[in-house]
Amino acid sequence: MDLIDAPEEGLNSPEFTVTEISGAIKRVIEGEFGHVRIKGEVGRVSRPRSGHIYLDLKDDRAVISGVIWKGVSARLQNQPEEGMEVVATGRVTTFGGQSKYQIVIEDIKPAGMGALMALLEKRKKMLEAEGLFDPARKRPLPYLPEIIGVVTSPSGAVIRDILHRLRDRFPRKVLIWPVAVQGEKCAPEVTRAIDGFNAFTPGGALPRPDLLIVARGGGSVEDLWGFNEESVARAAAASEIPLISAVGHETDTTLIDYVSDKRAPTPTAAAELAVPVRHELMAWLDGQDARMRQALSQGLARRDQRLRDMARALPRAESLLEAPRQRLDLVAARLGPALIAGVQRRKVRLAELSGSLRPATLRRGLGTEARRLAETSARLAPALRRAIARNREQLTARARRFRPAALQQERDRKARELAQMSQRLSDAGQRNIVAWRARLDAAERLRRTLGYEATLERGFAVVRSAGTVVTDSATAKAAGSLEIQFADGRVTVGGKPAPRKAAGKSPEQGSLF
Repeated sequence: MDLIDAPEEGLNSPEFTVTEISGAIKRVIEGEFGHVRIKGEVGRVSRPRSGHIYLDLKDDRAVISGVIWKGVSARLQNQPEEGMEVVATGRVTTFGGQSKYQIVIEDIKPAGMGALMALLEKRKKMLEAEGLFDPARKRPLPYLPEIIGVVTSPSGAVIRDILHRLRDRFPRKVLIWPVAVQGEKCAPEVTRAIDGFNAFTPGGALPRPDLLIVARGGGSVEDLWGFNEESVARAAAASEIPLISAVGHETDTTLIDYVSDKRAPTPTAAAELAVPVRHELMAWLDGQDARMRQALSQGLARRDQRLRDMARALPRAESLLEAPRQRLDLVAARLGPALIAGVQRRKVRLAELSGSLRPATLRRGLGTEARRLAETSARLAPALRRAIARNREQLTARARRFRPAALQQERDRKARELAQMSQRLSDAGQRNIVAWRARLDAAERLRRTLGYEATLERGFAVVRSAGTVVTDSATAKAAGSLEIQFADGRVTVGGKPAPRKAAGKSPEQGSLF
């Protein structure tokens, strides 16, 4: 082996790192092309959350990638959409992370009038498919708005025409939101103006308008393009305040005209749509007032004549009251005898009912209740014993099936239930006994009330002879002596006093004097 190897072809070429060769290529491409303008069709469009826009520019043979940084995309007058034919201005560079070249776009515009109209038609179809052009969603304009908001340029002739026509027809308060009406700032400023007016608080320090007018003078399609932007159309469609669009002349049509609640051919016509003519309104009010006065006068005259006609057909008040007065006299004459007859009928009914209340009937009722009480009391103790025996048998049967601890727990539970049941039965029996005793006491009080002792206290007396109640005069004359019982004691008349019967015994066959 030789001490020095023979040199091989190419070993003296320099070695580059990947980053070095990528940077060299980047410098060559950027130095060779710099700023360029590329015409092509927009292919794939991607809008990530970062705000940048990534897209492809293509023709029938090649494709080049493009990127629009976030700050540039916000300033673009026309946002790129797939299928648009555009002219993009920017610088060609490379992206070493993916070994590709791309154009960093600084401005992008549609390639000619045909592209603009195609884009406009595409947006129009999209918004129409969403229902933003539907006449059913358009709101009616207020007849006489208190405050009108105008979105336009403050330095043009448009605002002067609007203010002049409002002053001639019906002066109203006007709030002007100054915006750019063409160029890159037009669409975002008009969108912010519509949203800003809707954000006002009704009745606040800066009151919310009752009607909005978005106005601009005539111009080319490029001049009016800001009002064809999707953001402006969506802001006008979402406006809660009724909106009149007055962009361009009568032949000019933009997207905001389709979504607005009313389209005016010119800004001056928008002012005419916003308010009525004050003098015409006052004349109309005067005419309506005269018609109302005439109608009221004629109505009063017709009703007055009708009242007179009806008054002639009515009878006299005295003739209307004669029959009711006669009926009142007849009813008043019958009232006294009817009251007396009613009292007599009720007295007879009371006498019939009092005759059916006899001591024997009360005693039979008391005896029946006493027997029922005795039977219930007699059944209570056996029932309790049977329940205790049944529970004891169940407890014994379960005791054979369970362990001692479980048996003890079950026995304690059953014992508690038995104690509770026994207590409930005892309480129920006591309550029944108390209730029955109260009923017996009430019946006894009723018996004493209806007994002859209570009658003696009202001035009556019981006449007896030889312990027997005397019920007629013949028996009294034949008797040797008479015993007269009063409420406070007894008195014997003639002969010896008759033996007294046991206290509290009622004269069942006697009569009261």
